[in-house]
Amino acid sequence: MNKHIGKEIPLSETTKFIVDNRGRTVPTVNKGIPLIATDCINNKSLYPLYLNLRYVSHETYNDWFRSHPKPGDIILTLKGSQNGAVCLVPNPVDFVIAQDMVALRANEDVIDPLFLFAALRSSDVQTQIKNLDVSGVIPHLKKSDFDKLLLPYPERKIQAFIGKVYYELCRKIHLLNSQNKTLESMMDTLFQQWFVKDINEGWDEKPLSSIANFLNGLACQKYPPKNEIDRLPVLKIKELSSGFTDLSDWATSDVNSEYIINSGDVIFAWSASLMVKIWNGSKCILNQHLFKVTSEKFPKWFYFQWCKYHLAEFISISSSHATTMGHIKRSDLDTAKVLIPSEIELTYMSELMVPLLEKQIINNEQISTLEKLRDTLLPKLLNREVSIEI
Repeated sequence: MNKHIGKEIPLSETTKFIVDNRGRTVPTVNKGIPLIATDCINNKSLYPLYLNLRYVSHETYNDWFRSHPKPGDIILTLKGSQNGAVCLVPNPVDFVIAQDMVALRANEDVIDPLFLFAALRSSDVQTQIKNLDVSGVIPHLKKSDFDKLLLPYPERKIQAFIGKVYYELCRKIHLLNSQNKTLESMMDTLFQQWFVKDINEGWDEKPLSSIANFLNGLACQKYPPKNEIDRLPVLKIKELSSGFTDLSDWATSDVNSEYIINSGDVIFAWSASLMVKIWNGSKCILNQHLFKVTSEKFPKWFYFQWCKYHLAEFISISSSHATTMGHIKRSDLDTAKVLIPSEIELTYMSELMVPLLEKQIINNEQISTLEKLRDTLLPKLLNREVSIEI
């Protein structure tokens, strides 16, 4: 019997191999095998995301790296703002990892691999990672400190149960996100076909500002919560991108109802990090630098897709402004043009587009529910607040 059972075990004793390619800067090329960076790893996604990718050649893949991750390995970031982020390696593996992260290969004789994945994401272990930070400026976890990083270590059957439950919740979330990407791609393809490739010369051309209302948010610091009951979280650009955290702001719920955001609303960040999204979080209050986009005349898919269509143009305008935080103006909504089909054509299009968008909204609500369940259940399982009968 392992001496650590029922106690804690150092991370260093749970792995049989560590993929570590740090210390050198890998040469990159324009095309090839994706190189995963730390911003591709987070504690919400099951597998790495493909963001701001660079690439390596097949020659570099074969000759430069000390080793490569295998399916089921656990990627752990060691540096930067994503310090301590954890993801699984999928099957097949179509990427490489280099600096600022390692891939942990669990020793199955010592620990259940899926339990190790869940334990590394637990709030207690994440706090330890932050406290082990050795940097003065950039957060940094040293591999030599793995023996100081203590993980919960219940008996093996309990490990297997917790690991399986946590993984299955993550897998369901991953599948719903993947389905949404497919639905979004289908919508984009239809939109491009109708309004870019097969343009009807008889359609009216109008400004984007004419098809929807663009409501700018409140300066929510002027509306502090009156108490801990009659309050709502404040939706800012950061929250629109990554959801609410313990550091998110709150404001009184006693504001005009038009500034209240619900799941399924179209939100357009017009400053700093420009983006257009369907909000899939809890009820909240719209902060300044964000538009709530609505329309009494046109369906949601129509103005949502046109906002997305012009997003690259708006980003270009924003980046050209000589300010520390780029933005667009309302006049830019007037110069952005949209095509208006006939009512009959719009009805036909909506018959195809509305179900695709509604399914995404439903999926997003399920994702939000599953994420809350996953993140609430894990600490209760680890602390044995929930009875586990194998």
